[in-house]
Amino acid sequence: HIVEDISGFLLMGFSDDRKLQVLHALLFLVIYLLALTGNVLIITIITLDHRLHSPMYYFLKHLSLLDLCFISVTLPQSIANSLLDSGYISLGQCILQVFFFVALASSEVAILTVMSYDRYVAICQPLQYETIMNPSACRRAVIAAWMAGALSGLMHTTMWKMDDALIPQMLKLAFSYEFMNEIAVAAFTTSTAFICLISIVLSYIRIFSMVLRIPSAEGRTKVFSTCLPHLFVVTFFLSAAGFEFLRPPSDSPSAVDLMFSIFYTVIPPTLNPVIYSLRNEAMKAALKKVLSKDEFSQRKMYFKMCCF
Repeated sequence: HIVEDISGFLLMGFSDDRKLQVLHALLFLVIYLLALTGNVLIITIITLDHRLHSPMYYFLKHLSLLDLCFISVTLPQSIANSLLDSGYISLGQCILQVFFFVALASSEVAILTVMSYDRYVAICQPLQYETIMNPSACRRAVIAAWMAGALSGLMHTTMWKMDDALIPQMLKLAFSYEFMNEIAVAAFTTSTAFICLISIVLSYIRIFSMVLRIPSAEGRTKVFSTCLPHLFVVTFFLSAAGFEFLRPPSDSPSAVDLMFSIFYTVIPPTLNPVIYSLRNEAMKAALKKVLSKDEFSQRKMYFKMCCF
């Protein structure tokens, strides 16, 4: 929540108490470091371990990269503001923050949609999996997800700047124009999110209908172990974000508003590495291998040879 100034904005902190501000900064610093460590580990493991060079882990690596960037957009600024007891942010900084926040959130929804389709093809069309999810198709899907996010972020920031330019010249018309812009952007964002949500739901309906036909309990458990982490991440992220954006605006934010803001901006990037790694035997084995002394020695020797 922000208060507009002439040259920028004043971010409203969680509390005016100095001790609580420092506590908030330390708590968020710990969360940020955990998210940073977890997502960097996943990116590193998937990059180094050739056994994880498959579409599922390729998309997971990009999800971790998005999470890493997403949490870095807001949390460091919030930590710095609490430590410095200053909520000022310039107009340019605010516009950039809005752009990256919207772009990365939109890209994350798109990547989660692609991941659900990947699981659908792997489980329901296993014989055609390598043909459909070939490396070229995976790269195009990831590029499309990043570009869709950038387009969404650009729409939000462009409309905002157009409104700022118009208000001094034609005040009454500007308010009407601003309202139409908000309706257009909201319609685009809502329809895109709805399409992604429907795609994810349809994918999992087909997945679960296929899984229930598997005769062995062990086979069903194995399939569920690859799908449930992704389904949990999708449900948590979309439900928290949906509540935040669809609720009526309030001039005096409550504790519930604050909690839901934290849920979709801070918690998912921090928990995603844990969710995807704890229930994934391949990820746990790759992590042990990367962190082992022998593997570390081999990597160290390899880098020395490259340097010389």
